[in-house]
Amino acid sequence: MKTILTAAVTVAASFALVGEAAATEWNVSVWGKRRAFTEHVEKLAELVSEKTDGAFTLNISYGGLSKNKENLDGISIGAFEMAQFCAGYHRDKNPTITVLELPFLGVNTLEEEVAVSHAVYGHEAAQKDLARWNAKLLMTSPMPQYNIVGTGEPRDAVAEFKDMRVRATGGIGKAFSAVGAVPTSVTATEAYNAMESGVVDTVAFAQHAHLAFGTINRADWWTANLNPGTVNCPVVVNTDAYEALSDDERMVLDSSVDEAIAHYLDNYGALLAKWDTVLEEKGVTKVTLPEEELAAFRATAADPIREQWIKDMEAQGIPGQELYDLVMKTLEDTRAGN
Repeated sequence: MKTILTAAVTVAASFALVGEAAATEWNVSVWGKRRAFTEHVEKLAELVSEKTDGAFTLNISYGGLSKNKENLDGISIGAFEMAQFCAGYHRDKNPTITVLELPFLGVNTLEEEVAVSHAVYGHEAAQKDLARWNAKLLMTSPMPQYNIVGTGEPRDAVAEFKDMRVRATGGIGKAFSAVGAVPTSVTATEAYNAMESGVVDTVAFAQHAHLAFGTINRADWWTANLNPGTVNCPVVVNTDAYEALSDDERMVLDSSVDEAIAHYLDNYGALLAKWDTVLEEKGVTKVTLPEEELAAFRATAADPIREQWIKDMEAQGIPGQELYDLVMKTLEDTRAGN
């Protein structure tokens, strides 16, 4: 009897070890704190765990695995399996997707931002670009058009942007530079301190980031309709880790992306709906620039920056014109479908 019991215990233990070995855990590197910008990552983790009964889990770390500007590097060496980053943090490392950060693209909604982002992510040139970092593009982090908060007297004319020190990255930074402002590309987590210390006068963010990183708490005013563009922040996975998944795990991950994005859009929509209340509560003046000022900004920034971007990309052997045309065609098709 003792022999039989010993054998049974041994078998049970071996099954437990097999069960442990079969479980898949991924580490996910994001930054800041949980906010609207990370809700699709949180939802993806929830869905993957639910659909696999906990056999596949995503462990999300807010800044514990890497600095935000180093997430793509971490993916490349397999330091973690999934990460979020913003193209403007290192434009030379991901030039193809910077087409999505060109100023004044005309993207009006989060749904349109998802459509154009995923169209570019699906292009062979973008996939080849990110493959240099052993990264596979999984999903975007759609954000509305950026607007700026500032201190002191509101700036409601393009001429008033001259010498304005603004926290702005990517194409938005280039747009402000074109009208005489001085862009500074500090990270999102550094923006509040930069504003508090006077390193910058203004900060360009989407609404959730003004809340999450506290810049709205130092603001006297906010531009309601400047809308110079947005930044593009993909979620990527390490290619080796992705290919090491079982067919079922890969199917679960891929099939959960649309659900995660839908959750993100619902959550962000709720934030936008209460934005005016936030401004009122914090005593922040809403500044609306006249249309002639917006037209002047677009004329100075949009066409020259776009043409230079295309020229620079083509010189690198990247199909810049094709990528830009893809964005425009996707916008057209998305609007026609609605």
